[in-house]
Amino acid sequence: MDVPSKQLPHMGHRGALLRVAIVAFGVFALGACASDESPDAALQAADIAITHAEQNRVADYASPELSEARAKLAEAREAVNHEQMGRAARLAEQSRVDAELATAKAEELKAKAVNDEMIKSTDAMKHEMQRNHGAGT
Repeated sequence: MDVPSKQLPHMGHRGALLRVAIVAFGVFALGACASDESPDAALQAADIAITHAEQNRVADYASPELSEARAKLAEAREAVNHEQMGRAARLAEQSRVDAELATAKAEELKAKAVNDEMIKSTDAMKHEMQRNHGAGT
């Protein structure tokens, strides 16, 4: 049921904007559907983040966050099994963020421990210097 373009009323600038908006919405909707079809990249990123955290012994410092990351990754995989791809992608992304948070917290705690040790060593050296200086006079 093609209507010759001569018979369509001229819609002007607003009509052109409406057509662009409709096309843009269609492209956006197709993109959203495509992202719902396969959460593979998000699952892989979460898996890599958890593996990285485990290799850096994050569980010694940020165990709750790492446990949460593992739980969300398991939920994401379960969502894939139930063909809930959008939910799976969201959970996988949350899992990755939790694993990265665990890694960041662990690195902060490790750095704090090193800093505390350096302060203790500096204090011990100062104390030794004062003791030696006092003994020399």
